[in-house]
Parts: sequence; structure tokens; C-alpha cells
Amino acid sequence: MISRNSSSLSPRRRILLVDDNANGLAARKSVLEELGYSIVTCTCGADALEQFESRDRFDLVVTDYKMPRMDGLELIGRLRKHTPSLPIVLISGYVDTLGLNEASTGADVVIQKSANEVSHLIRSVNRLLRRKSVKAQSAPPKVKRKSA
Repeated sequence: MISRNSSSLSPRRRILLVDDNANGLAARKSVLEELGYSIVTCTCGADALEQFESRDRFDLVVTDYKMPRMDGLELIGRLRKHTPSLPIVLISGYVDTLGLNEASTGADVVIQKSANEVSHLIRSVNRLLRRKSVKAQSAPPKVKRKSA
């Protein structure tokens, strides 16, 4: 069983998972929901963009690389145009083969599909969301200035 650290998840964080493989999507969703995250899933990049634009907000996106019509790199590029600071995790079975890394993909974390994928995903998601919370808490309050 995966331990749940509810103090770091208040308020409940929303994650968008994108993968055309139903089994991988269901497995990742189950693991992240057990940790207390609220999960929305999509099976293609176009649906993910639609969800992203129609929802209030997502705190993080996890996407597969190889998907029909719109791969993970195109999805990341389009999400970055909309929300540059959005934490994004890219998961792929082609990390080594294609030399995928954070610099070449635009993702904050790139994870190789493997037996260790789940533990890497959990650590990465927790770290990225913790980092996002720290940045939000340390940002100076916005002050409205009167125009002259």
C-alpha cells in the first residue's frame, strides 16, 4: 500500500493524465488517486487540450510520448504556450532510443517506462507539486497601483 501524506495535498491537487494505452492510464490513475490526487484522464492530445481549456485548472500534467495524431511533444508545446509554468511529466518507452530528456522535450521530468516507472512517477509528481506550492507561498503579494 502507498502511504498518503494528506498535509502536502491540501487542497486536493488536480492532475491531467494523457495516454492512448488504457491499461497504463488506469494504472497511473489508480496509483495517484491512492495518494489523494484528483485525476482527469484523456486518451489523446486533442482531448487533453480540450479538458485543459474547459476546466478551472490543473496543477500538473502527465503525458505519454507516443500517441496517434498528436504526440506528447506537441501536447507539451501547446500546453507551455497556454501556461508556461505548468509542471509536466513525460513518460515514454522511447526515452533512451530517441534520447528524450527535459531539455529536448520541454517537460520538467522525463521518465522511462520500466519496472521502476511507478516509484519515479510518485517521487516526481510529489516533488513538482511541492516545488509549485513553495513558489506560490514565497511569491510576493500582488499590489494594485493607482494610475497617476
